[in-house]
Amino acid sequence: MFRLLALSILISIFLVAFQTATLHPSPTISSGEPMPEISYEAIQIKPEGFIQRIHDPVIAHENNKYFIFSTGKRIPFICSEDMVTWEFCGSVFDRNPNWTREINPNLIDIWAPDISYFNNRWHLYYAVSTFGSQNSAIGLATNLTLDPDHPDYQWVDQGEVLRSQPGDPWNAIDPNLVMDEDDQTWLVWGSFWSGIWMRKVDPTTGKFAGDDTTNYHLADRSPGPDNTTAIEAPFIVQRGGMWYLFVSFDQCCQGVNSTYNVRVGRSNTLTGPYVDRDDVPLTEGGGTLILSEYGQWKGPGHNGILVEDNIYWMVYHAYDANQIGIPKLRIESIGWDADGWPSMPSQMQQLFFVDL
Repeated sequence: MFRLLALSILISIFLVAFQTATLHPSPTISSGEPMPEISYEAIQIKPEGFIQRIHDPVIAHENNKYFIFSTGKRIPFICSEDMVTWEFCGSVFDRNPNWTREINPNLIDIWAPDISYFNNRWHLYYAVSTFGSQNSAIGLATNLTLDPDHPDYQWVDQGEVLRSQPGDPWNAIDPNLVMDEDDQTWLVWGSFWSGIWMRKVDPTTGKFAGDDTTNYHLADRSPGPDNTTAIEAPFIVQRGGMWYLFVSFDQCCQGVNSTYNVRVGRSNTLTGPYVDRDDVPLTEGGGTLILSEYGQWKGPGHNGILVEDNIYWMVYHAYDANQIGIPKLRIESIGWDADGWPSMPSQMQQLFFVDL
């Protein structure tokens, strides 16, 4: 009887914490300053509308609307006023940029876009490649606004930023732009091979800076115990004076058989070294697990994060086992424990299935 009563109390508490939320936070374009220590209820949003076939999402907020860009033909994007109901709003390009034919003459989908705002304009980094190949490149497009109805709306392709070829230590896909405390810009990238890398960016051009040409090595699974190189999709945010590097481990793109999961490490400097909760360096295969399959959602991963009103919203894709493994958009806020380590509300729900 006591166990049943305790379980009932726990369920009541968690149902409050994991409610679907419709929020209207104030717009935030960039967040380069450390975030204060905060506490709030972790939230899982159940997105509706145009959320199918969403892969590798990244989120931004301008004025009264949210925008999510994702992998697909000419880089599709969806829009919402409340992060709950989403509609298709267009594609970045009318046709794939001409220079991408050098990478893949048969290119259809552009991969893993990343959106950021600096130097008075939006910067969208994107990747072109073929699956499993190092013949890859990261490109850049810019725009004054994300609103397709605005008279200044026009995506201008700025061409190639980084290229990789067989034999290079990295694969030039999965870009993420991060801004440090001094508003200096840095590009993070990487998938498989020797993992995740970073280099300084010139904010006036959006391309690599000349005053620091170092390629910083941030994470690598190949020296670790798992006998794999399966790490990709870096995304870095700052909180409480620490930098947090989120990465995806294992395999995406296999429907219900996908084994994607999200790991994290942190550092007190942007360029590393990053370590996980057990102090294992991410360059030696480390990474604390914070997001894995739950319920019908298989292989969750390739996350993007938007910081608003001290809430860290994470978007990612997961494969719906109830609908033949179709990738769909998922959204939840990150919780933080007393030691400053992140956790996800979707994972906390697994507590309901313990054997009492």
